[in-house]
Amino acid sequence: MDNRTEISSLGEFGLIDHLLKNNEIKNATTILSAGDDGAVIDQFGRQTVISTDLLLEGIHFDLSYTPLKHLGYKSVVVNLSDIYAMNATPTQIVLSIAFSNRFSLEALEEFYAGVYAACEQYGVDLIGGDTSTSKKGFVISVTAIGEVAPDNFVKRSGAKSGDLICVSGELGGAFLGLTLLERERKIFEETGAQPDLEGQAYIVGRLLKPEARKDIIEYFAEAEIKPSSMMDLSDGLSSDIMHICKQSEVGCVLYEDKFPLNDEAKAFAYKLQLDPTACALSGGEDYELLFTVSQDDYEKIKTNPSVSIIGYVTDAAEGKQIITRGGNKHELVAQGWNHLK
Repeated sequence: MDNRTEISSLGEFGLIDHLLKNNEIKNATTILSAGDDGAVIDQFGRQTVISTDLLLEGIHFDLSYTPLKHLGYKSVVVNLSDIYAMNATPTQIVLSIAFSNRFSLEALEEFYAGVYAACEQYGVDLIGGDTSTSKKGFVISVTAIGEVAPDNFVKRSGAKSGDLICVSGELGGAFLGLTLLERERKIFEETGAQPDLEGQAYIVGRLLKPEARKDIIEYFAEAEIKPSSMMDLSDGLSSDIMHICKQSEVGCVLYEDKFPLNDEAKAFAYKLQLDPTACALSGGEDYELLFTVSQDDYEKIKTNPSVSIIGYVTDAAEGKQIITRGGNKHELVAQGWNHLK
């Protein structure tokens, strides 16, 4: 049997010291890190961007198929994605957790191993947080802090008629991964049969270990592109483009045949009798970047293999439309994943 260390044997301060003992600082902006009443950061004349996310067991993740190390990694990445979506560079995170007594010290070490792996991958510092007991389940709260050159941040509200609508990466894979894992969890609960993930490493990875698009933000800086609007894709393409349209007071036209879909994911969607386009439009948690750019940037954008141009911005009066592969025009409907249902 695995060794199990009860959290209560350390006490709160002992636990914090234990979890932070390998915490390394990577940024000059981090003046004082975890271990005091507050952290101190100095952004040296740059503007500060702050975003926070709450992840709750049973709502945002299921520990029956989510390894704790992957969960730690993802908890950081989904927050960093929000910072990148502001055209900013993440530099620090604050992490708070609450857990029930079913979690051992070893379990928390696994979670923190994922946290530190993400901090290393993206060059951010863990500078503080809180721990608490929870009556039920695992609660994670992450706040990310980033920096951006003065007035270089990008909001959701800057899209203008005629702008190109672009996305990074591929869409719909995380939703398919969730569909597969949920199916196997139900089969296991009903029959005890071991999960069969059918070799679907791509879609499972898209759900359990997403990556934030640091590379796209770096490309913008190199190519001297400033998107007119941007956000990260967490709730599905249809819901998220509607956020941009609402806040920018514009309409849009999307082309189904321009959506970037992974071949493996597409094949699996057909096997499940799902429409890959619907997975892209309505599935959440892709954590790709959705952004608009001026047509003047077309030559620059089209050379980036990680970016797809999927439509254009119109006047608000023209509504929000999708043109299917067959050439039919339909009203775009928001059917994204709803955290509050």
